[in-house]
Amino acid sequence: MTDLTLEERIQRLEDIEEIKQLKAEYCASCDDNHNGPRIAALFVEDGVWHRQDEEPNEGRQAITDYMNAIRNAGFMRNSAHMVTNPQIEVTGDTAVAKWRFTMMYTAMLPGGELQYNRIIGYYIDDHVKVDGKWWFKVLRPFVEEVDSYPVEANKLEAAAE
Repeated sequence: MTDLTLEERIQRLEDIEEIKQLKAEYCASCDDNHNGPRIAALFVEDGVWHRQDEEPNEGRQAITDYMNAIRNAGFMRNSAHMVTNPQIEVTGDTAVAKWRFTMMYTAMLPGGELQYNRIIGYYIDDHVKVDGKWWFKVLRPFVEEVDSYPVEANKLEAAAE
């Protein structure tokens, strides 16, 4: 990085920050009840959302449909995506970003019972800069662990007060 001019170093930092903001908007869009159109709008037109154990969702419409299906299933009531440890390598108008993530969510089980869950994993995202703006080209979540955790009812009642 010491071979770069001051202008190039500033541009690199601005690119990294824009990619971080794009990821933050992705997380907020997922936590907006998996808002399909809002999530898909973060991708280039032929972008891909691809979880390792599923078929890839190619293109904005496929991404919208996939996220809307999660929303319409009604299984996830609330979610909170938390991404950390960004490793972002920018090369001109492309970038690769790696993130750790934890996702907490409330599941509605048959019969109305609530279950509290968490997912641990990581993302590897390919980005492209088009007309000065960063987009997702390919977003790949890798789920390492999914489990539920108990919550005592009295703690929930106290939090609601």
